[in-house]
This record gives sequence, structure tokens and C-alpha cells, in this order.
Amino acid sequence: MERADQLAASNVDQIRLLLTLEHNMEEMVGSVAFSPDGRLLASESDEGGVVWLWRIEDGTLLHTLEGHEESTMGVAFSPDGQLLAVGADNMVKLWRVEDETLLHTLSGGPGVVDAVAFSPDGRLLASGLAIFAAQLWRVEDGILLHTLQHERVVSSVAFSPDGRLLATDSYKEVKLWRVEDGTLVRTLGHHDAAVESVTFSPDGRRLATGSWDNTARLWRVEDGKLLRTLEHSGAVFSVAFSPDGHRIASGVGDHTVRIWGVA
Repeated sequence: MERADQLAASNVDQIRLLLTLEHNMEEMVGSVAFSPDGRLLASESDEGGVVWLWRIEDGTLLHTLEGHEESTMGVAFSPDGQLLAVGADNMVKLWRVEDETLLHTLSGGPGVVDAVAFSPDGRLLASGLAIFAAQLWRVEDGILLHTLQHERVVSSVAFSPDGRLLATDSYKEVKLWRVEDGTLVRTLGHHDAAVESVTFSPDGRRLATGSWDNTARLWRVEDGKLLRTLEHSGAVFSVAFSPDGHRIASGVGDHTVRIWGVA
């Protein structure tokens, strides 16, 4: 079993609560996302159908985006920070952040949207659906480009840093797709339980996955080889690489965040 790196005490001492943003609703907050410049935060509730945009500097609520009939399931800013994608009900809504204008409503079927992600250049949007599919959309005009069929619910989607590949989860599997034409490139080996999170390393050469089987796994993108299995004491719901690609953070069901050295 790999040993998690411990955060330096000096870094931990610098962590403090800066803001508490009150939503004044009974539903719990499901997803949050920073704008690329770090000035805004988007937050959504699991069942309220409302998305809030906050100014981080002073915690001011700037906009409330409504029009989602039921639950919202994910939020993502475009790389330039001008757009916000919201997975809601059986559709994705694209909002212009500056003036709260709804630009497109992307409806690809009856299934709930569980995940959204922009491509690195901001031209495409991927959505993961409960109807056993992922979809690729052109942001400019809201045109559906590809529907990627899966065997199970798709709850996590991630573009490679160069935008050429899309990673999706499908129960115990992770699939890699060629974005240009929607072709399945390969399926990575199985986890022992459902996968909850997928993310590429900054150089695009590795993929990290988190699963209900109490592991995070590190894969080589080129050939799908399993490189490492990082054992945990609870389900791994989220994984993220550090900017230099030398560490992975894992969010775990045992109420911990663990930092792993994977250089």
C-alpha cells in the first residue's frame, strides 16, 4: 500500500476559514466551482434548482440563476470564465456569467445529467448522463456532436489537457474516447466497485480514478496499464492532481483528504 504524504505543519497552520456563504435553503449544497480567475464561486443545491454566483473578495451574492425545474447536479466555468454550464434535470444550461443570460439549453434525452466539463479550449462541453451515455456538445451553437454509449450511468467526465481525449466512468470501468470523432480508444481495467471520479494528470500521460472499492488507481493513458493502486479506508469520491503532477489528492468517505506522492 502506498503511503500518503503528510501536509507540512507550516502549511496547515495557514489554513483558516475566510468566508461562509449562506444559501438560506433547506437543500444541501451539492457542487461548487471557482471561476478561472478565482474571483467568482458558483454553488448549486441538490434539489432547489438554483445556482448562486458569489464574489469571493467579500462574499457578496451577485447573481441567482433560476429556471432549472428540479435538481442541479454539477457546475463548470468555461476556461475564459465567461460561461457557466449547469447540469440540471435532463439537460445542460449554458449561462453567460456577466449578465445572467441563458444562451443554450442542451437536451440530449430523458436521463438526469450527472456531470459537466468544458474542453481546455472552451469550444466543447461534455455531459455525463444517467441514461448510460456521455454527450459532446459544441458550445458556440449548442449542437450535439456525439453521443457515447455506455453500459451504466456516467457520473464523471474529464478532458485531457490537449483536448483530444475524453475520460468517462461507467460503473467499474473507465473509458477513453477520441473527441474528434467519438471513437472509443480503450477501456481501462476494472475497479472492484463503481468509479466516482476521473481526472487527467497535467501532462495528459496518466489518469487517476477514485472508486467505491476504497482505492484510487493510477493508469497510463498510452496503453491503459495500471501503474499504482492507492488503498484507502473508505470510498474515494474525488481525485485531483497537483499542478506539477507529482501529487494526487483523494477525497475519502472516512472524512479525510489524503495527499499521495506519485512522481
